Amino acid sequence: MSDANRELITRFYQAFQRLDAEAMVACYSDDIAFSDPVFGTLRGRDAGDMWRMLCARAKDFSLTFDSIRADERGGAAHWVATYLFSQTGRTVVNDIQARFVFRDGLICQHDDSFDLWRWSRQALGAPGVLLGWSPMLQNKVRQQAFKGLRAFQQAS
Repeated sequence: MSDANRELITRFYQAFQRLDAEAMVACYSDDIAFSDPVFGTLRGRDAGDMWRMLCARAKDFSLTFDSIRADERGGAAHWVATYLFSQTGRTVVNDIQARFVFRDGLICQHDDSFDLWRWSRQALGAPGVLLGWSPMLQNKVRQQAFKGLRAFQQAS
């Protein structure tokens, strides 16, 4: 089972490298719980739509992944995404640690962790440098991300 779960994580990130959101979402259970510092917690269709939105909007995108570990219940991976942040046109190199929980051959929980202040310094420039550590700016980033997701869903 651990080999199958390592392959599942590999398949997920290989799909992401191709910006194939549907193949990514196929690795998730219908009741997936996803979390990261920008989107917070997303469940079910919202999590899938987040990947659909990110893949559809990706510009100058590349992704590497490594350090995949998995057993029958959970797993982890390290990945780095490089892309242009659409709102500012600034290049972001986001270094992420991922943790997974598996059920019935699919990912049922996916938690990404990264330094939101580091991300905001790259994505937002001076405002991120000066205020990226603050709950006020971090909450604004989260609100904008969620607003973007809802707009994407309404347009789809």
